[in-house]
Amino acid sequence: MITQLSPKLDRAYMLDWLNKLLLTPSPSGFCMAIMQLIEQEAVRLGYPFERTPKGNGIITIPGKTSSNAIALTAHVDTLGAMVRSIKGDGSIRFSPIGGYAMQTVEGEYCVIHTRDGRQYEGTVLSTKPSVHVHADAREWKREEANMAIRIDEIVESKADTERLGIASGDFISWDPRVRMLPNGWVKSRHLDDKASVAALLGMLEWLKREQRTPERTVHMILSTYEEVGHGNAYVPPNITELIAVDMGAIGDDLSTTEHDVSICAKDSSGPYDYGMTTKLIELAKREAIPYAVDIYPFYGSDASAALRGGSNIRAALIGPGVHASHGMERTHADAIVNTAALLLAYILEVGE
Repeated sequence: MITQLSPKLDRAYMLDWLNKLLLTPSPSGFCMAIMQLIEQEAVRLGYPFERTPKGNGIITIPGKTSSNAIALTAHVDTLGAMVRSIKGDGSIRFSPIGGYAMQTVEGEYCVIHTRDGRQYEGTVLSTKPSVHVHADAREWKREEANMAIRIDEIVESKADTERLGIASGDFISWDPRVRMLPNGWVKSRHLDDKASVAALLGMLEWLKREQRTPERTVHMILSTYEEVGHGNAYVPPNITELIAVDMGAIGDDLSTTEHDVSICAKDSSGPYDYGMTTKLIELAKREAIPYAVDIYPFYGSDASAALRGGSNIRAALIGPGVHASHGMERTHADAIVNTAALLLAYILEVGE
C-alpha cells in the first residue's frame, strides 16, 4: 500500500524534465534525439533500457515477481509534418504527421530538419496570407493544398531551396512555445503526450530515491509512432496488463479538468478493462487523488493499438487532463503529479 507512505514526488524534477522533452523535436518517426535523452536518464537512475527494432524504448523496473508483468506506455512522438514538395517560389508544401486541424498551425514557427543534419527555420502560412493583398484571405479554406512554409533564407525559386539541402521527405517540427508559469500552469504544444512521459520519469525517480520495488515487474514502454496509430502495436509476451498513459481531453460533456487524472472508461476502440479501470478509480478515491472518469469517442491510445495488434492483455487508459488537444495545449503541474501518484499506487499494490 502507498497510503501511509505519502510519497513525496519531486514536482520540480518532473517539470524540469517536461521542459527538456518539450524543447526536443520529436514528430512521429523522428524520435532519435528524445529517446537518447530519456535513455541517459534511465541509465543514470540505474534502470535497464532497451530499444525495439521500430525505435520504441523500454525501461524495466524489476518487481517482486517477474511473471504477469505490467506495462505503462506513453508516447514521445508528436504532431509535425514532412516536406511534400518544393514550390516554384521556393516555399514548401508540407504533408501533416498526425491528425490536427490545419488552422491550429497557421502562423506557427517551425524547423525543417534535412537528412544531412542541417536545420532551417520557417513559418506556416496560408497561400493567401495577407488581408491587404487577397480579398478572400479570411475565407480561404485552411487545408493542405492551401498552406505553405515560408523559409527564413534567401530563396526565390525551387532551385534556391534545393541548394539548401531541403528535399521531399525531410521532417518538420513545430515550435512548442513552452510557458511554465509560477502558479503551476503549463502551456505548450505537445503536452500530448510529453506531460505523461514526465509523470513516468517522476515515478521512476521516486522509486529509485525511496528504494521501492513494485509487486510485479513493470516495463515502461515509450512509443514513437502513436500519433500515426501504431506506436505500441507490439507488446512483449510476458505482459498481461497495460496502462496507456496519455492526455485526458477536456470539453463539452466531459468531466476532466487540468488538475485531474483522467480515467478513460471507453474510447473509439471500445471499453477498457473493467477490473483495471475499477481498481484505478478505487485507488484514486483512497489516495484522495483528484480524478474524473470520461468517455472519448474521437480518441485512440497505444493500448488500442496493442489490442488491435493482437496482444492478449488487459488494458486501461489514464493521464493528465489537457485542454485544447492537438492545438495550443494547457495543463497544470497538479495533473502531472497526480498521474504519477495514481500509477505508483497501482504498481505498488497490484499483485498477481
